[in-house]
Amino acid sequence: MSNPEIKVAIIGLGFGAEFIPIYQAHPNARLVAVCQRNKEKLDAIADHYGIEKRYQDYDELLADPDIDAVHINTPIPDHAAQSIKALKAGKHVACTVPMATSVEDCEAIVELTKETGLKYMMMETVVYAREFLFVKELYEKGELGRIQFLQASHQQDMDGWPGYWPGLPPMHYATHCVGPCLGLTRDYAETVSCFGSGQIREEMIGCYGSPFAIESTHIRFKDSDVSARIYRSLFDVARQYRESFDVYGSLKSYEWPLVEGEDPVIHTAKKPEPEIPERVKVPDYAHLLPEEIQRFTTKGVYDHDDNEHLSFTQGGGHGGSHPHLVHEFVSALVEDRDPFPNAMQSANWTCTGILAHESAMKGGEVLDLPAFTLPG
Repeated sequence: MSNPEIKVAIIGLGFGAEFIPIYQAHPNARLVAVCQRNKEKLDAIADHYGIEKRYQDYDELLADPDIDAVHINTPIPDHAAQSIKALKAGKHVACTVPMATSVEDCEAIVELTKETGLKYMMMETVVYAREFLFVKELYEKGELGRIQFLQASHQQDMDGWPGYWPGLPPMHYATHCVGPCLGLTRDYAETVSCFGSGQIREEMIGCYGSPFAIESTHIRFKDSDVSARIYRSLFDVARQYRESFDVYGSLKSYEWPLVEGEDPVIHTAKKPEPEIPERVKVPDYAHLLPEEIQRFTTKGVYDHDDNEHLSFTQGGGHGGSHPHLVHEFVSALVEDRDPFPNAMQSANWTCTGILAHESAMKGGEVLDLPAFTLPG
């Protein structure tokens, strides 16, 4: 087949609507269906994009033989169950972060991919954002030298988000921090140790039994002398939205700006002290994509104030990552290879956060990542 075509359905049309025109324009994808519980919203979006097949019932969608793969964009508590259902129904899965909220559900998804041969990709935006691609290019060219340390943060005010958010332990949604640290060198987390700090409002503590305003974690990499530090806050911390990562190398280091809209800094070793830091412009990486979807690195659905998702208001559009995510998922299916991150990598990143919170609740105890999240 000269031009293979992957038939995709999108589940959840809040944030998920952003991906509709990308799949429609991708040369190897065909968006055949959308799913949303609210019929009025379902019809409005499907009418706008000319999508004929519409489902309010997820199980009915999974029974459709015309669908090869699903892209899940539903609330966090639904991710694991819907991914498991889809794999059992014979569908490839792309799922927004995190993979799950329990180690057991992560393991179930990994095992299903092994049993079925189907592909799973956690759609982690940070490892396809232009900033990450810029640092990755420096690393692969050898300009950073030996990687010595990495750190990342994700701080966001989640007041006003859907009902399952209040009191959510910060590290249960840590993939935006974990992903770039492990994704740059394609390493795996082997152990974690985490401390909680501060306290959120009393009325939120009971939601998940988690008191901490900030959780900070150290990650030891498997078969490596490198470690990373990540920290995360969701409530009651005064901070502008920030998804950041810093990479410290022997030749050059990259530091994320403190304030949104400023340029990052490259530090170069052995220059005269005043010349070591230099602000740099991060280029766009649309050239890595098929021409048909290149425009989506800088323009999406949510460009107008009357139709703007909170992830765009606070997150600045995720660094142009959305078309890269779609292209990686579709390409992996066309080429019959594992996407990045695959099920095992997604589980390792997700379980790092889950176990980090467990460590914080145990006063910083060092915990091992489970074997199913590690190669070998």
